[in-house]
Amino acid sequence: MDTATQTSGSSASPTEPRDVSPRLTRRVAAASGKTATTTAPFTGAPLAELPESTADDVAAAFERARTAQRSWAALSPRERAEPFLRFHDLVLDRQREILDIIQWETGKARRHAFEEVYDAAGGTLHYARRAPRLLRPQRTAGAVPGATRTYHRRMPKGAVSVITPWNYPLALPVAEAVPALLAGNAVVAKPDTQTALTALWAMDLAVEAGLPEDLWIPVLGTPGEIGDALIDHADYVSFTGSSPRGAEIAQRAAGRLIGFSAELGGKNPAVVCSDADLDWTVEGLQRACFSNAGQLCISMERIYVHDSVYDEFAERFTDAVRGMELNAHFDYSADMGSLTYPRQLERVAAHVDDAREKGAEVLAGGRVRDDLGPLFYEPTVLSGVAPDMDACAAETFGPVVSLYRFSEEDEAVEAANATDYGLNASVWTRDTARGRRLAERIHSGTVNINEGYGAAWASYGAPMGGMKRSGVGRRHGAEGLLRYTESQTVASQHFVGLGGTPGMSAQTLSSVMTASARLMKRFRIR
Repeated sequence: MDTATQTSGSSASPTEPRDVSPRLTRRVAAASGKTATTTAPFTGAPLAELPESTADDVAAAFERARTAQRSWAALSPRERAEPFLRFHDLVLDRQREILDIIQWETGKARRHAFEEVYDAAGGTLHYARRAPRLLRPQRTAGAVPGATRTYHRRMPKGAVSVITPWNYPLALPVAEAVPALLAGNAVVAKPDTQTALTALWAMDLAVEAGLPEDLWIPVLGTPGEIGDALIDHADYVSFTGSSPRGAEIAQRAAGRLIGFSAELGGKNPAVVCSDADLDWTVEGLQRACFSNAGQLCISMERIYVHDSVYDEFAERFTDAVRGMELNAHFDYSADMGSLTYPRQLERVAAHVDDAREKGAEVLAGGRVRDDLGPLFYEPTVLSGVAPDMDACAAETFGPVVSLYRFSEEDEAVEAANATDYGLNASVWTRDTARGRRLAERIHSGTVNINEGYGAAWASYGAPMGGMKRSGVGRRHGAEGLLRYTESQTVASQHFVGLGGTPGMSAQTLSSVMTASARLMKRFRIR
């Protein structure tokens, strides 16, 4: 591995998986002795040997988790928050080690790995500080003013399954597990095997920060081996991944009448208005399209540009993309790194080749860069993409974006919404009010104005998730924690019974209640 170029915050001697693997894999619930070998995207060489779980291992993990959960749920929300306040500090203090592991497992550029570090720390701090308030019992209006006293409280679900993919192996497991744990649950987590060491590092760090053992238990394996068990033993399921797989999990969860949430695929649009600041827009969309080599469910894959600025934007954007630095260094010199899986490289190349063969123009990129590593593909900009091309409507999930012209805002909105997905979008304009009006017409769970994805994603107090085939439920915001709870209402009756005073006839009671209803409306009594 060439690590000659070093900058501030870089790793002169990168932490290798073999150095940390024995410490991290000991927590995996796996008794069969079966293992799987991962490979380094930067080189294609073997990376780590990881234990594989069976369905019986998953069942046993849930038993352990439920035992640990009972005493954890008995703590106050403020007591449960204490380990996560320490976890926040440890993530930032130990970032060099985890940045190396993320790069080894994913092949992403270090600057994109740092986004995960920042998110894991920031999202954890947000919920650790707000969980006590979100989980506090709430008084509410009773059936009879003054005579009915009602409150509702939040109870943990129990043992939760958290299933996360390979593309953001630190940010996503932490974003899902931390609010579930703060709500009083235990978590059985299935990270993708390719990037499991990153997730295992987070779990190990949480225990170091004071989280009791057996509250966050990892299992590893293929969906065919342990997928059903993760649904069948859970009290709630959180899934991040593809839309087809999300639909399958939703059906199985529905059969057990348990809760389910999912963040799924996207074919995210950006709308560049006639008054956009092109310096700002080119830089922002370059990040929005090519962070993590485009392997980001909320990245931009379609850019709609107003006719009046299309030519200038296209020239400046493609020049910026052509100038991006690609390398496999463990420092901050790369603008983009490698793809993670061979199947992603195959999909990206197939989408570009299909578009080229059917008449689309490749404005930048469009080539495999195996001189840099086995899974590098140039950041690619296409124009002239038509509906019969795979890159038009199907999620590429790689460093490919298509440019389109529009002349009227209605046309841009219609095109942005012409998809089965609705995860993320962005609008670029100097007029923020105009941007908000456009944003509210786009059918997407989040819309960023003058930013591609980070503004909405990192606004942890606001919900984040997808419409249509892009997901069910929301992470972040109050819902991101409360979805892991059951709501219980407790009501006590005082002074006057709901059946009236002793001896009161049903007819008299109905007259009294009618009069009371009229008075409550007149005097605005809730």
